[in-house]
Amino acid sequence: MSNKIALVTGGNKGLGRDMAINLAKKGLDVIITYHSNQELAKQVTSEIGKIGQKAIALELDMTVVSGLDLFVASLTRSLKINFGTDKIDYLVNNAGFIYYVPYSDVSLDQFDDLLNIHFKGPFFLTQKLLRSINDNGGVVNVSTGLARFSTPGFATYASMKGAIETLTKYQAQELGKRGIRANVIAPGPVETDIMGGAVRDNKEMNANLASQTALGRVGVPHDIGGVVAFLCTDDAKWINGQRIEISGGYNL
Repeated sequence: MSNKIALVTGGNKGLGRDMAINLAKKGLDVIITYHSNQELAKQVTSEIGKIGQKAIALELDMTVVSGLDLFVASLTRSLKINFGTDKIDYLVNNAGFIYYVPYSDVSLDQFDDLLNIHFKGPFFLTQKLLRSINDNGGVVNVSTGLARFSTPGFATYASMKGAIETLTKYQAQELGKRGIRANVIAPGPVETDIMGGAVRDNKEMNANLASQTALGRVGVPHDIGGVVAFLCTDDAKWINGQRIEISGGYNL
């Protein structure tokens, strides 16, 4: 029996890297996408290989929605060549970045960039992959705690994440007839290189965020990846249409 396969967008660094590695630890083969840093992607696939699972990396720019058809075609070819199938089992829509900008100053280009990578891209990538996802598989979308509470500077980013949370419920409802589950995770503040590594590298910011977290610290990527991997297993077969916040109890 062949291993199940998960596709993680933006899987070459940060949260996506940890998701991919944890999926491999659960016995899944993994496909990751990267935007530009192929070297980091190779490091992730190599680490997954050491775990004993197959892994490949494909280039994908989620801000260019018009390029998704080409990506799906590339994915289909790569699946047949590397895994002997044309199907995946799980899709994790993780790729993303943040503009920190007050609502009054958001430009149309900034709005469109965040719309494409956080909502329009995942919306249509998932749609285009529906025929490529096995029945009884799953979709995991990524939101943010900022969709639950408001912090100035994140109006655009959080709005797109609010949209992906609503979409997740509709995906769960409409794909349920195929046994495909859809859930959304919402990380709190996490130490990654997003926003120039601000949460990780700014000690004052880190301490302030930790002071607002019930468990007394900010998150690290390892706090997130294991939850995503769990959602991509049969142990989570009855979890569907849910928003799961992974924040250590931030801003309760």
